[in-house]
Amino acid sequence: MASLRFLSLFLVLPIHIALFSSLCFAEDDTIFYDFKVSYITASPLGVPQQVIAINGKFPGAVLNATTNNNIVINVQNDLDESLLMTWPGIQMRRNSWQDGVQGTNCPIPSQWNWTYQFQVKDQIGSFFYFPSLNLQRVSGGFGPVIINNRKVIPIPFDQPEGDIIFLIGDWYTRNHTALRTALDSGKDLDMPDGVLINGKGPYRYNTTLVPDGIEYETINVDPGKTYRVRVHNVGTSTSLNFRIQNHNLLLVETEGHYTSQQNYTSFEIHVGQSYSFLVTMDQNASSDYYIVASARFVNESFWQRVTGVAILHYSNSKGAASGPLPEAPSDIYNQWAAMTQPRSIRQNTSASGARPNPQGSFHYGSINITDTYVLRSLPPVTIDGKVRSTLNGISFVKPETPIRLADKYNVKGAYKLDFPNKPLTRPPRTDRSLINATYKGFIEIILQNNDTKMQSFHMDGYSFFVVGMDFGIWTESNRNSYNKWDAISKCTTEVYPGAWTAILVSLDNVGVWNLRVENLDRWYLGQETYMKIVNPEENGDTEMGPPDNVLYCGALQSKQKAQKRHHSSATSLVTGIWNLVLTLVMAVSAGILLC
Repeated sequence: MASLRFLSLFLVLPIHIALFSSLCFAEDDTIFYDFKVSYITASPLGVPQQVIAINGKFPGAVLNATTNNNIVINVQNDLDESLLMTWPGIQMRRNSWQDGVQGTNCPIPSQWNWTYQFQVKDQIGSFFYFPSLNLQRVSGGFGPVIINNRKVIPIPFDQPEGDIIFLIGDWYTRNHTALRTALDSGKDLDMPDGVLINGKGPYRYNTTLVPDGIEYETINVDPGKTYRVRVHNVGTSTSLNFRIQNHNLLLVETEGHYTSQQNYTSFEIHVGQSYSFLVTMDQNASSDYYIVASARFVNESFWQRVTGVAILHYSNSKGAASGPLPEAPSDIYNQWAAMTQPRSIRQNTSASGARPNPQGSFHYGSINITDTYVLRSLPPVTIDGKVRSTLNGISFVKPETPIRLADKYNVKGAYKLDFPNKPLTRPPRTDRSLINATYKGFIEIILQNNDTKMQSFHMDGYSFFVVGMDFGIWTESNRNSYNKWDAISKCTTEVYPGAWTAILVSLDNVGVWNLRVENLDRWYLGQETYMKIVNPEENGDTEMGPPDNVLYCGALQSKQKAQKRHHSSATSLVTGIWNLVLTLVMAVSAGILLC
């Protein structure tokens, strides 16, 4: 059996206290986690720096669940600034109150705790979580999410030997507060200082490029075994090419949907994306093998230092890895060739997902489109003396009062429902403008990237069908090239510079949902909006109300009661038990637990 020590670094066991053993649970199990979010000192690139840890670990623990589990996560904010944790890809059905972005939640103040409660309803797959405020993800705080199939739903491949998780991402030796200062002053973030793999720097494959003494990741495997390799780009703004020397990557799933199974020698993973592969250890183990994550769609010869390198070690390996790294694709100057890979990703229409019905049973290609939105990205511009990023000429201003909370208490002027459905010929401006989306509509969104950088776009609360992408300016005639049969369904898609990506979305999840660029610098500078989706006949069945522990801020700050600061002494155990009692009480009141 392989010594999968990397999983032991991530795994945190759910909290179980005998006090509650007599409680009987609903049909869908409830899992409890405690996340203490704090700073620690680490030196992933050889330079001591402040990073954000979860329970003292960087990266954070794996959140491991099964379809339909109820998840309760008590988050203790030990940072010196406010915090929100978000769970992109988890659809929070009917419950945008738990989404963890500033349009849905008030931030958790420093030294406060707040408990998230949500269900992973009808979902499977590979995702990750992270802190969503003020560039904090640049300093860490991220960790993987695995949602397993229920035992009654077969996976569309043989059961692998185990999971191998890779969190890859570009990395700066300056922390998020320093990078915020740079962006606020109108500067670009410049080239990252490196790429981390599972929070560690590169193996010293080159004595000139990699200094001595850096801790690197080693993955221990057994020959002949097949592992499920889950890879997440948790970085700031750099697309990465992922490859394992001499090994094929059999793509099987992305962000909750099984794919048609195809082999790749390397794979592009853009910021915010998650993929999983089957990798068979079929080499002769004459030496260890390189695992590489290198920068793409940049000047790659100049960006050589922006390369993460780990080691794949067979239990019968005969020596250390040596020699040059396996090369990335050489198509960087042939943009159409570079787009071949994402176009090749197809949905496995015969496989069951979270439910027994095949993934292809939803015939999206035959549904009439109710609305079209063309969202255009441009390079950052100066608005009122500050550098900002825009969508359709609007740079989004973070809400002071969360949107649905403002609705509940009739806060006037909290936002506008006038986001334009196409670019307008007017000066760029800052605003708090939302998409007024129609419940049960079926919309087409064109992501038109007229910026100079590769971008990723993410939609909270939903998966969407990626039906087309091409270079140039989108026109209605491009619909003739859409994939209307087996387009992949996911929640984060790449949009090439000077190109467009078309997605189709069925609006069946009420609430307020963030639509944003995943490149953290552009997101911080305002390249986002929200979709507001309300059932006009709402009777409590299609949208949950605010949780009992809802936080108040902005125009409703006066409603917020003070929270006692936590103790780090022996009283912390009592505090922890009391927090769990409160959590269970809230869960009972929400109907999660039954007695």
